[in-house]
Amino acid sequence: MHPHPLPTSPEQLERLARKRAGAKLGWYTHAGVYVLVNLFLAFVSSRSGHAWAIYPALGWGLGLLIHGAAVWLAMPGGSLYSQLLERERAALQRQQPH
Repeated sequence: MHPHPLPTSPEQLERLARKRAGAKLGWYTHAGVYVLVNLFLAFVSSRSGHAWAIYPALGWGLGLLIHGAAVWLAMPGGSLYSQLLERERAALQRQQPH
């Protein structure tokens, strides 16, 4: 049983699929920026002789984990938006009563 009623019209399915795909693409973007910025900070930290870069990595990592939990656990079900959108459409179509 789902906590929220499933959409029944094609327009509602499309809107929900776009929302889910956008949320997942947002998490991928967040994770990519996290990796790039923290690699840069680790490089700068290593050149300074102090291991200070671990602190922003841990703090931001916690934020990324919470963001991921909200996206992947709250919206369970290709990295490009169109691939994600297509997956969400297919998943929603399978959930429709026949």
